[in-house]
Amino acid sequence: MKTKELKITRIGNSRGIRIPADILRRYHMDSSVLLEERIEGILLRSAEPIQEKLSWAQTAEAMAVSQEDWSEWDGTFSDGLESLPWPDTKK
Repeated sequence: MKTKELKITRIGNSRGIRIPADILRRYHMDSSVLLEERIEGILLRSAEPIQEKLSWAQTAEAMAVSQEDWSEWDGTFSDGLESLPWPDTKK
């Protein structure tokens, strides 16, 4: 995670910060946010419901139901990658 320092500015009798547009887009903060006060600080979250990611099993099931044609991937079986000397990264 990156840390950004944001300036606090006056907004009438209140104070506010400007959140960069790319961050708002990345976290789907379109019209409103939820603010949570925590011991370690303030957390801002999107007020929009977050779409949960599928597990590997759910993904495989969804792919099977969609009946997509995966035959073009058959060419990867003969790409020769299994014979390459892969470095042992478990050390």
